Amino acid sequence: MEQWRFLDTGVRSPAMNMAIDEAVLAIHSEGKTHPSVRFYTWEPSTVSIGYFQKAEKEIDLEKVKAYGLGFVRRATGGRTVLHDKELTYSVVVSESHPAMPSGVTDAYRIISAGLLEGFRLLDLQADMVSPDQAKFAIPSSAACFDAPSSYELVVEGKKVAGSAQTRQKGVILQHGSILLDIDVDMLFDIIRHPNERVRERLKRSFVDKAVAINQVRPMPVALDDARKSFREGFAKGLGVELMDDELTAEEKDLAEQLAREKYGCDEWNFKR
Repeated sequence: MEQWRFLDTGVRSPAMNMAIDEAVLAIHSEGKTHPSVRFYTWEPSTVSIGYFQKAEKEIDLEKVKAYGLGFVRRATGGRTVLHDKELTYSVVVSESHPAMPSGVTDAYRIISAGLLEGFRLLDLQADMVSPDQAKFAIPSSAACFDAPSSYELVVEGKKVAGSAQTRQKGVILQHGSILLDIDVDMLFDIIRHPNERVRERLKRSFVDKAVAINQVRPMPVALDDARKSFREGFAKGLGVELMDDELTAEEKDLAEQLAREKYGCDEWNFKR
């Protein structure tokens, strides 16, 4: 069985979390490391926006500051995510890996199989959204969990994990949020809306479309239990053995540089 790296980098700052993802991708592109699955969490809780979003137009940055939240722009697309009570994952693997299809959507399907197995290990009946179903899932707000994309995961018909993907230097990076709990009021308070009536309508719509694990499970899941289940799930879904590993010295150095010069800078975070 093929061996992949398993990296649990624990609690990191917003800039460092995004910098580590990019550093792992960059060093893997040079053929110096095996493919990897990484788990991480955020301190402080953080609002991340997709690469193409307009920060000041879509996010109330004064509210972000008032809540004591971090803020960062991802290198991936997609919409606004509140990284709070969640486990975040990232998968880094070469586009040329024999298990990886060339199409973005099909690669989602392969990687989402790991998420699917993780949810099932938590006794949740999760399903993948088919491309046909995704065609009719129109997002009504700037929130990531507003509508599922092809091969994202739903429980009881509601989106329970949000993912985004980028391809750089011949390498796939897919990362995403596995929600344990969600503060919908906070999320919709920091997203800009034309008026309060629209905000409340979109919030009600969101609650009908998105759900967190502990809302649909009789017994709450602790973060450590989620880590264990999703590590096993990714190994099973990807058909690999995940071996405990740490960031290499080169990855650490590059991540520190990227956090300092890119993800920690207004020039990147407010570039649109």
